[in-house]
Amino acid sequence: MLFREKRKMKSDKSIPSAVTVLIIVIGGVILFEWLGKSSVNDIEYRVPKEQKVDGLKNSVEEKATKPSDGKGKLYNGTGLPSEEKGSWLQFRGSDQTNIVTMGRGIIPKHLSEPAKIIWRVKTGEGYAGPVVNNGRVYFIDYDRSKKEDSIRCLSFKDGAEIWKYNYPVKIKRNHGMTRTMPAVTDKYLVTMGPLGHLTCLDSVTGELLWKKDLVKEYGTKVPEWYAGQCPLIDGELAIIAPAGKEVLITALELRTGRAKWITKNPEGAYKMTHSSVAILNFKGEKQYVYCASSGVVSVAAKDGKILWTDPSWRINIANVPTPVIVDNEKIFFTGGYDSGSKYLRLTKENKKGYKLQEIFKVKASVFASQQTTPVYYKGYFYGVIPDGQLVCVDETGKQLWKSGSDRKFGLGPFILVDPAGVILALNDMTGIIYEVKADPLKYEELGSMKILNGHEAWAPLVIVNGKLLAKDLTEMVCVDLR
Repeated sequence: MLFREKRKMKSDKSIPSAVTVLIIVIGGVILFEWLGKSSVNDIEYRVPKEQKVDGLKNSVEEKATKPSDGKGKLYNGTGLPSEEKGSWLQFRGSDQTNIVTMGRGIIPKHLSEPAKIIWRVKTGEGYAGPVVNNGRVYFIDYDRSKKEDSIRCLSFKDGAEIWKYNYPVKIKRNHGMTRTMPAVTDKYLVTMGPLGHLTCLDSVTGELLWKKDLVKEYGTKVPEWYAGQCPLIDGELAIIAPAGKEVLITALELRTGRAKWITKNPEGAYKMTHSSVAILNFKGEKQYVYCASSGVVSVAAKDGKILWTDPSWRINIANVPTPVIVDNEKIFFTGGYDSGSKYLRLTKENKKGYKLQEIFKVKASVFASQQTTPVYYKGYFYGVIPDGQLVCVDETGKQLWKSGSDRKFGLGPFILVDPAGVILALNDMTGIIYEVKADPLKYEELGSMKILNGHEAWAPLVIVNGKLLAKDLTEMVCVDLR
């Protein structure tokens, strides 16, 4: 039947109807009129207006400036930065503890319904957390319709878009696209894209300063679920672990992108993981500690020299949590996939060099975090174990309590507020955030409220000036905790 229909259509084409001719003539006249009223100068790069969705802030129509690098484009929105001070500059905060130290004043009362939502913003699918500085919120997003990474800058006041910088990257959907957190200063913004595109922008204007493709430049093998390593800014340097064929770790000048030093990758054995670099100030010597595929490596901050390694700590499937530094001499490692946890003490003897002493090693049922890096607070570790329960473990490896089978958090994030001594933990599927007392004696809830729809709410939490930023798979929300 299909074949016969095609033959009939072929014979019809030989005798155009009068109606068809008339339509063509009219169309030509309209086209002529349109061309006469238009010019090339009227055409601009534009982002289509988003459809209105109840409860979500919609972006304004934006105009792109000229491409900054021949490929990327900078789009300026109408948002303005808020005038308030306060910041959260990088993954786990400036001191890498994931502890907010502004006091009980940021949470004057316990969490309760309804949540005071300041703004909501739609995002692409992903788990990338935000950073905050000078009234601006920064995060990396992915635009599936354009097939572009999108580095976005929003107003901390109302979520309106100030600017965004996009560059083309083709990514297949794989449990969302983005999963890294930027690092920011008053001058620079450094981001890591899902496929290893390291980008440094002017943090005020969004102009591109430099960009590196880790795969092309270093031979980096991107992890199965895309890059999860968050850039580390230390002074005027960006500390990155490309874990490529020849370079394991490098210190890049923020101003130029040039390498101050590199750490060679011994036989190319260390591959990139989802873990991020941690700073260890051991007896006056600053080190950078990284959990690579073949074990832990620590290098000197001054020149990148390898100081010590621990091949015994390795996770074959996905190494995600970052090492937790305690008192600048102890290091806590944890991971998923039945890895459990290990707590080590670093010592140094003049002739024998560095030595690692095991304090404890526990099974996953006692303490193991698959995704979120644990928090250390006043002698105790807090984290979520594989069955989803929040637990507390002391420095001997003894589990002191669990939240219970009726209170699970999945892969949801958490953050600690000091000196209030409370943990804010988000259920990754319900979008309910719980206020839990950081007390080794027992699990005690102090309050709760729903802030997100909750599907895969995995992005790290951020609190600045009493305002909480949280994100699920497709939405970011700003909540007033004051």
